[in-house]
Amino acid sequence: MKTTVLGLLAAGLLAGASTVASHAAGETPIVFVHGDSDTAGLWIGPTWRFESNGYPADRLFAVDIDHPTARGDDRVAAENRSSTADAAKAVAAEVDKVLAATGAGKVILIGNSRGCQTSRNYVKNFGGEAKVERMILTGCVHNGVFVAPGAAEGSEYNGAGIFLKALNAPPLLPAGVPVTIIRSDKFDLYSQPDARFIGRPGNPTGATYASPELKGADNRVLPGVDHRETAYSPAAFAIMYEAVTGIDPKTLDIVAQDKVMLSGEISGFANGSPTNLPLAGAKLSIFATDPATGARKGDAVYTKTVGADGMWGEFAASPDQTYEFVIEADGYPVTRIFRSAFPRSYHYLNLRLYPALAKGSTVNIMRPRGYIGPEDKATVNGKQMPGIPADVPVPHIWKVSVPVSDSTAESVSVSFNGETIAARTDPAMKDAVTWIEFTY
Repeated sequence: MKTTVLGLLAAGLLAGASTVASHAAGETPIVFVHGDSDTAGLWIGPTWRFESNGYPADRLFAVDIDHPTARGDDRVAAENRSSTADAAKAVAAEVDKVLAATGAGKVILIGNSRGCQTSRNYVKNFGGEAKVERMILTGCVHNGVFVAPGAAEGSEYNGAGIFLKALNAPPLLPAGVPVTIIRSDKFDLYSQPDARFIGRPGNPTGATYASPELKGADNRVLPGVDHRETAYSPAAFAIMYEAVTGIDPKTLDIVAQDKVMLSGEISGFANGSPTNLPLAGAKLSIFATDPATGARKGDAVYTKTVGADGMWGEFAASPDQTYEFVIEADGYPVTRIFRSAFPRSYHYLNLRLYPALAKGSTVNIMRPRGYIGPEDKATVNGKQMPGIPADVPVPHIWKVSVPVSDSTAESVSVSFNGETIAARTDPAMKDAVTWIEFTY
């Protein structure tokens, strides 16, 4: 069941359960740590909400792990897969850069999913304890997505495996580094008693709804949120902000800026998984679009061929304008990404290219910052979004494809819980991959 933020506030469920020394917003830099196969770009909502409550933009950072997908066996090297040590070292490098850039003595780590154990591993085993003031960990798998003694011992996600047993050995929590945990009550697909979401329906995982919790931490429960909404939802932000500052946020809304600057990295895939490595030579074209139809408003408003760093900005965007991003790169189909308006600046607006998917006669929809469940208001051209099973209450689908004509241009308008994005198909670009990507 979905629960509104206002309902949570009214019920007092977002009240702070721990004593936190209140300090001026912006005193400590924040470093966001993404999960398995993700990017720094997922933290756009929490970043904007921190800024909207007065947290300085120059104190908000996010790490991009070059190879964001975990190895199948942490002990065995694999192309475009990172070990637990690789991930922790990436956080260590980012923290050191942030401390050098800001002159601060410590940072706050906020992690989601794999970012939880990566943050803990950095603090426990890679020198982070002296550099971290606090950790806020969301949608975690501290005790395993599954628990299988004697099997898959090299899996980072086995609660009885080598890595998690060592990570959870005393001391469970670092001395002097308070830890706040945010978890779902029962809608996190990676904290389920049944193994249906890891390919073995009807079998026990050994995990529970409470598996994300750590004894001695400030464990918070958000009713109705999914695995990623434990990090990227307004309700999760309210807990983060209170944990960081000791006070409740003044607003959960995102306050628009007059001047919006956008940038990010263009990356791709290798060995069947995404990378966070720059895709040098990729060409980006940005078109302003009609928010009702997705049709382009004339020629490109911005173009750039990225260099060795893969960075495509700075693009001066209008805060009330929708855009189509078109990326061309060797080895990939032309990719079109339709987005809603950007009310604030963001410098981790990463654009990821996927290998050949359904092209031409299909519009693909993605919600990277959460899943789409049967109780969400999700529509395509006013009709219920296809492919969302009504009999599975746990949200677990974040990509949907809908058929379109391959001979006639048409508009596809997609809505998810209040965010609406329109795309316009083009038969002349039948070999392109088209995405509608939700921000929230």
